[in-house]
Amino acid sequence: MAGLLPAYLIVGGDQLKRETAMTRLKARLDEGLAAFNLDERTASGDMDPTDIAISLNTLPVGDAFRLVLIHEANKLPKPVSETIVSYLSNPNPGCVLCLEAETLAKNTRLYKSVKGVGQRSVIECTPIKARDLPAYLIKHAGAKGVRLDAGAAKELVSRVGESTVLLDRQLTTLAELCAASGRITVEDVEEHVARTAEVKPWEFLDKVAEGDAARALELYGNMQSPSHIALLSLLTRRVRELICARSLMDRGQASQVASELGRQEWQVRSVVQSSRRFSQAQLVACLKACAVCERKLKSGEDPETSFLKLVLQICHPSKVV
Repeated sequence: MAGLLPAYLIVGGDQLKRETAMTRLKARLDEGLAAFNLDERTASGDMDPTDIAISLNTLPVGDAFRLVLIHEANKLPKPVSETIVSYLSNPNPGCVLCLEAETLAKNTRLYKSVKGVGQRSVIECTPIKARDLPAYLIKHAGAKGVRLDAGAAKELVSRVGESTVLLDRQLTTLAELCAASGRITVEDVEEHVARTAEVKPWEFLDKVAEGDAARALELYGNMQSPSHIALLSLLTRRVRELICARSLMDRGQASQVASELGRQEWQVRSVVQSSRRFSQAQLVACLKACAVCERKLKSGEDPETSFLKLVLQICHPSKVV
């Protein structure tokens, strides 16, 4: 048990980080005695505090240590939680307690008790921000022996979502499939990864603004019962943002786009880039087309036909004016 603390709390929204931390801890067990020295359970309302106390105070088999691992520790009944708090005031020197949870309030007695056993007793597993996931995947693809194209990384996040566990599984599969070439492309992701994540409106808006009609229509087709009025409102807002960006660029003030739109720099990069494919006259015409579409939607015309016509008009601005 050298180097191990009496207790750990593995907590945070990144499931892959939590699983990795637990796997490393379990790997410290003597493989031949793991069946005797590992007590792994999930918190439940009927958990018996006496049973937990007995498990924590049981001596390990052999010269190794005993590991008591409790999942979803935030759901522990109060009597069990208090039993653990009491136990940690005088822990079994041959046992390591590991509590795992997606969240656990820092002001609880349980959190404070675990934190009190040592400086590294709380293992924070903070989720990676969505915008950083592509870079994260590119780095991990390298560790798996393949190169992941930037576009492929974005497409993988778009199709799978933000769960690092699911992303890692898909990346592992793709790495095996593309081992011969040593490279994972957008085409590989599109061919081998089914879309399971719900399409986010901003993904759709980006593709429309970029003029990628095929991808925009694909994303639209994968939306679940989209509201045409709501999408039109978002699309109209994006056109206005493009007008603002185009105007500032024409005046040599592209650096002011973020402040004018009240956004962060990274949030407006795609807007600035997309605005370059439009002239000011084309953007004004697109805005007028949005107003025409709104009237059609409110007058009872077929909403899908009216909305998709607008999408194609914005994707191909030369046909609007």
